[in-house]
This record gives sequence, structure tokens and C-alpha cells, in this order.
Amino acid sequence: MDHQRHTDLWPGEQDPPAPAGGAGLDAVCVGETMALLVPDPAGTDGRRSFQLEIGGAESNVAIHLARTGLRVAWYSALGDDDLGRHVRGRVAAEGVDCRVRTDPDRPTGLYLKEFDGTGRTRVRYYRRGSAALALGAADAARVRAEAPRLVHTTGITPALSEGCRALVDALFTEAAPGTLRSFDVNYRPALHGPDEARVLRETARRADVVFCGLDEAESLWGAATLDDVRELLEGPDLLVVKQGAEGATAFRGGRSWFAPAPEVEVVEPVGAGDAFAAGVLHGLLTGADVAASLAEGARLAGTALGVRGDIPPRPS
Repeated sequence: MDHQRHTDLWPGEQDPPAPAGGAGLDAVCVGETMALLVPDPAGTDGRRSFQLEIGGAESNVAIHLARTGLRVAWYSALGDDDLGRHVRGRVAAEGVDCRVRTDPDRPTGLYLKEFDGTGRTRVRYYRRGSAALALGAADAARVRAEAPRLVHTTGITPALSEGCRALVDALFTEAAPGTLRSFDVNYRPALHGPDEARVLRETARRADVVFCGLDEAESLWGAATLDDVRELLEGPDLLVVKQGAEGATAFRGGRSWFAPAPEVEVVEPVGAGDAFAAGVLHGLLTGADVAASLAEGARLAGTALGVRGDIPPRPS
């Protein structure tokens, strides 16, 4: 590897950064972000234009948190290509510190949204061999060395590759003292097989804060009720169960809290779960109580439900 490429790695490929380098970081979000093509719904199949966006659950959360004024980093890898530079530029423009290495031998992942005219969205992924799939357990040491107040990832990451699974396993078994571990199950039927159901459950049970949809819990583990999910995922200090259009219920100790879903016109649901998680995490990081944190999550989810991209425009 030449010197130029080596110095582009965050920061140094051989040794983790010194703990002091992360002093003041409120959160580090770890996972793949891809370039996203969103078709113009007014176009025809023969002459359709596409908007180039970005999409990644963890960077979505990072962006929402950074917009609140928190100091947030996103940790990942990108290809040495225009799509990777686009992704990095968009995330950095939102005030997120990009702890991202450039891989000269692997591409940046890409995915495409398709609209069927009935309000439903189909997503096609082109991520095989992407740069982020080469992340591994050694990256967890670099994240821990930043000593953030919170580390967040989702169930997408451990399903991407053996290395990514090792990364998540290390993050959730060897957390830095004082670092909260946040995990969003984020079940994807096309990505998660039977073995991933076990991995997702084990990871969730080791986390401090867990987000899980009731529909996800039923598909993965046959947990059909709130009590089923609570019993299945014992271990987290705070368990937040999303109930779709009804709202969400949070459990901590022997108490529970409920927040209704936002009353907004739904343009597209993709990205709303990430916004919700960011709102709740923002509340926790700023000392808000659980009820206020859930309300902030619902508010942010509402802003994401009204746009076609994963991230709504900055409020004016």
C-alpha cells in the first residue's frame, strides 16, 4: 500500500488512535452507507432520471444526532471511487466526523429504490464485495479507543460478512467503560437467514439500549406480543418496541412508557426507524426522561415519513 492510501485510513491501519483523540465524542455510529439512486416518479421507464442520494441506517442516525448539536462520528469504509466520495461528502456536510477508510480494491455499495405506484417501495442492493464488508474485529478496537459516550449499530451490519459479524460481536462484548451500547434490530428478510435470528437476539441481549419492531420480533423469533418481546430480550437497560402505526413502548426495570406514532401523511417509511432511534438516543444523551425521549423519537420519525429519501431536508 502506498503512503497516500495509507494516510487516508482512519487514523492509521496498524494501530488504534489514542483515546484522547475521541475526547468529547457523544456517539459513534458503525455500519455501511451506500450510494442510493432514487427514481423520478414522474418519469417513464424509457426516459427516467434518478437522484443520487445516500442511504445507511447508522449514518442516518449519525446525521440526525449531529443536527441536534451533538458531536458524532460515523465509522465505516468506502471504495476509492466517485460514489464513495459522494457518500463521504454528504455525511461530512451534515457535521458528522467521518472515521472512514478508503479501500482501493473494493467498490462503494449501491442500492436502488423502485416505486410500484401503490405507495410501496422495493429496494435492490448492489453491495457484493463492497468496501464496508471488509470491516472486522480490529475496527472495534479503534471505535473503543475513541471512548464515546454511546456506540450505535444495527442488525444489518453483522449480516454483511463474517468480518462485520466479528466487529459487532467485539463492540458488544468489550465496550469501553462508560460507553452505552445501542442496537437496532433492523430486520431485513432478504438479508437475514435463520442463523442471523440467533445472532440478532444474542447481540440485542448484550446491548444497553435496544430498538425492535413488534413485527420484526414476530418474524424472527415468533414473539407476537409486547410481553413476549420483553421476555425474549431480557438484558438491555432500555428496550424500545416499535408498534408501527400505533406508536412505541419502552421498558426499563418494572416500568413502561408509550408514545403514539406521529400523525403525518406518509410518503415513504424508509428511514423513519432510524430517525426514531436518533430521537430517543438524543434524549438519553441529553438527560431527558424516557417519556420525553420517546416523544422526540416520534417527532423525528414524522419528519422522515414525509420524504422519499432516507434523510429529510434540514429544517429552515
